[in-house]
Amino acid sequence: MTADDPFGRLDDDDFPAYTMGRAADMLGTTQSFLRTIGEHRLITPLRSPGGHRRYSRYQLRIAARARELVDQGTPIEAACRIIILEDQLEEAKRINAEYRRTAQSPSPPAAA
Repeated sequence: MTADDPFGRLDDDDFPAYTMGRAADMLGTTQSFLRTIGEHRLITPLRSPGGHRRYSRYQLRIAARARELVDQGTPIEAACRIIILEDQLEEAKRINAEYRRTAQSPSPPAAA
């Protein structure tokens, strides 16, 4: 956030801008659903100074994916596990691609 952009944090995907009630409304779900996916460690909302849960846009996207799976008949515990495994797979793919790029890049000339 700068003097030129006092609301820059609102563009931050990780900024906890949404209350539990607002998040539930945006997702078309219940607050209980959000608490449950938190209990399954799919998302961990930050807390306001008063102790209220606050969600980021990134967390809302994850919660929306969980809701999509649950709406298709997947038990909530399984939906959370699927999303966690999908994230782990994407991270492994990213690391693999990075290693491949490093291995394929020409080596610097050896010092004589």
